[in-house]
Amino acid sequence: MIPFSKYHGLGNDYLVIESGADPPITPSVVRRICDRHLGIGADGILLWSRVASQRVRILNPDGSEAEKSGNGIRIFARHLHEQGVVGSEPFPITTAGGVVTCLVSDGGRTVSVEMGRVSFRSSDIPVVGPAREVLEEGLEVGGQVLRISAVTIGNPHCVVFREAASEAEARTLGPLIERDPRFPNRTNVQFVQVLDRENLRIEIWERGAGYTSASGSSSCAAAAVAHRLDLVGNKVFVHMPGGALRIEIEEDFRIRMTGPVRKVADGAIDPECLLGAI
Repeated sequence: MIPFSKYHGLGNDYLVIESGADPPITPSVVRRICDRHLGIGADGILLWSRVASQRVRILNPDGSEAEKSGNGIRIFARHLHEQGVVGSEPFPITTAGGVVTCLVSDGGRTVSVEMGRVSFRSSDIPVVGPAREVLEEGLEVGGQVLRISAVTIGNPHCVVFREAASEAEARTLGPLIERDPRFPNRTNVQFVQVLDRENLRIEIWERGAGYTSASGSSSCAAAAVAHRLDLVGNKVFVHMPGGALRIEIEEDFRIRMTGPVRKVADGAIDPECLLGAI
């Protein structure tokens, strides 16, 4: 049996699993567990160890590893709080994309995360071509030329502003942009609609996961680009199909994200679930 706890942040759901499981959490095992018909079903797995309790690996449902996930980090922060590892004071969590600082409140139902500093530099994201800030560049994809901006907040993002953000466009153009040769590590994609100076609406194609109803790091990326282009102020609500996150942007483009986390279940994965996946 593999014990797990399941949570979601605005419908973006993750399983928290301790490392050392038997069988090991390999990419094929991740794919089976995250399958919504053959497994438990999830947008990813958060793998941790009590030995290094404030470090987390974020595994996408395709078996690849993500550097950061805003919703995943909030979920893991709540799990640490429930396990008694952390209390009511700010605490660090280490990810492959850097160290973030979290604060759990409202009995774990609300979590704020200092996500780090956004970079627009091509070498940081990365984006191929000469060293530059990737803002309002042309990208030909799907028979049309899009204006894109790219950023990293520990993981790569491509932001596309549209008069109206749509799920259909995220599903059709998102996978093409994700794997465009311009992005050697692939990229997350956000289609962004500016509602006013304090509100954005986005649709998301997530690298390694596909279309998703919410994403914390995507919200940070969209808000950062919109603020850099003077389309919004430094405090923004980012609205997604799953709900809204509050994003605050400092002068040096350090980002704070605040949003809800909900507990779904505790359980155990039966070895029979993994037959053929090991």
